[in-house]
Amino acid sequence: MFKTGLTSITFRKLSVSDVIGTAKEASLDGIEWGSDVHLPPGDTGLAEAIRRETEAAGLSCPSYGSYFRCDGESGDFLPYLETAVALGASVIRVWAGRNGSAEATSEYRREVVETLRNIVEIAAGKGVLIGLEYHGGTLTDTQSSAHQLLSEVGLPDLKLYWQPRKNSTANHNLNELEAALPYLSHLHAFHWGPGGFKDRLPFADGKDDWLHYLRLAAQAPGERYIHFEFTRGDSPKSLLEDAAALHDLMGKIR
Repeated sequence: MFKTGLTSITFRKLSVSDVIGTAKEASLDGIEWGSDVHLPPGDTGLAEAIRRETEAAGLSCPSYGSYFRCDGESGDFLPYLETAVALGASVIRVWAGRNGSAEATSEYRREVVETLRNIVEIAAGKGVLIGLEYHGGTLTDTQSSAHQLLSEVGLPDLKLYWQPRKNSTANHNLNELEAALPYLSHLHAFHWGPGGFKDRLPFADGKDDWLHYLRLAAQAPGERYIHFEFTRGDSPKSLLEDAAALHDLMGKIR
């Protein structure tokens, strides 16, 4: 079962209230609040206030979008976990290190694995899952490396937070998504051209691909959010158009 959402980092320049208002206007179900601007780690009072305001608008806080890198340089994970708990988030999104799989040494990979194992165990004690974002420049930059991480950590509460690869074909993305189904947490939704992040296109232009992605992801048990991440021109108007296209797709897969 799918619900729709928005990452707050889509609108870093907007206030918390304006992000909530934009998500509500787009008829979305929830917001993934980010740790970089709107909700820094450790500010549990702010997390509780954001949770109240979000829920008062009829929206949920399913995940906390952290930029915890899961290595020795990342510092203490507890502030991230405490913030997620205060927010009511059941998933913390993290990045698997700061090196791509081809560049990372075996020692660095072990460091990331050990850190991940530690934070997954700590988070599980609070009923929170850890979601590894599929992202370039990290140890989830390939399917094989991402799944190797899952095996090396060896804990069921470590999940995959899927999104399409930059400059990848729909078939390749579908293959990666199919492999991720047993571990799937949430998804990031966007449609980019060959230029990637700087080449943002209307979500409606990618509807054919996304219809295949969502039909496949719907085979995974449980509930998950499809979170919009970034819009053309960082524009709330673009989000409304993209959300309308997603809602249209949702009607085709229910």
